[in-house]
Amino acid sequence: MIKLKFSLVILLGACSYGVLSSILKIGFSNGFSFPELLSGQFVFGWFGLLLLVLTFSRYKVSLKNILSLLAVGTTMSLTSIFYGLCVKELPASIAIVLLFQFTWMGVLIEAIANKTFPSREKLLSILILLVGTVFAGGIFEGSGDQLSIKGITFGLLAAITFSFYFFASGRVSTEVPIISKSFLMATSATLFVCLIYPPTYLINGTLQAGLWKYALILGFFGVVIPGICFSIGVPKVGTGLATILGAAELPTAVIASITLLNEFVSPLQWIGIVCILSGIFIPQMLKVRKNKRQNFFSEDTVEN
Repeated sequence: MIKLKFSLVILLGACSYGVLSSILKIGFSNGFSFPELLSGQFVFGWFGLLLLVLTFSRYKVSLKNILSLLAVGTTMSLTSIFYGLCVKELPASIAIVLLFQFTWMGVLIEAIANKTFPSREKLLSILILLVGTVFAGGIFEGSGDQLSIKGITFGLLAAITFSFYFFASGRVSTEVPIISKSFLMATSATLFVCLIYPPTYLINGTLQAGLWKYALILGFFGVVIPGICFSIGVPKVGTGLATILGAAELPTAVIASITLLNEFVSPLQWIGIVCILSGIFIPQMLKVRKNKRQNFFSEDTVEN
């Protein structure tokens, strides 16, 4: 039951990420560039976490933990940068399929780190997720566009950095309070993004022209909520399960595109969404049933 609670927290963080693509598209349609929106997302998200730290946290973080969390934070920014570059080179449907390779990558990283073979439930979940991702991404409905090697590379790099972010979130400085941990990771991520995409909008009038609205929403859903949720949930459920739960981002992205952008979703994409949701929940239900059965037999043995 406790594990279910933390799984729901991770689902909330993943769903929060899923909203971002639609907000970005709305920002693009209103004349703002990807560097402006991405930089604004991290700057506003960082200020949001700073306010939370100043209000609720008095914990003194050791230098070792500070350096570790700053290092982890770079994976947040690298994922956003690589994925943005991938979307520039490839159709969105292909880009999302490449990003979602992080599901099996995360399970593989956990297996190597723990020196254990993934459970049957996790392997079943990954198989269903991969099938669902291909359908939900609309990869079978493309127009046969030439795929850019550069775009594929950026997409796979985004998947790798995202899986390492999940892994590190559950392993690094777990004793540091959630808000302080999220703030430190966001600090290095923000600095890294601002080095790549300098926040010139702060002085050229773009912020006052309307960018602030998108930066505020993107910062909340792309930095504050997922940073806190993953810091809470991943250490409790493990990297492998966390990456599987993170797949909830794609169905959320598709649903957000329907409600916010009025985009059409084909029957095949709906099948993919159902597959992804099944890949998240069915293996967990099987695991719960298995644990209940084991507990029943152990109690029966004790009574006899």
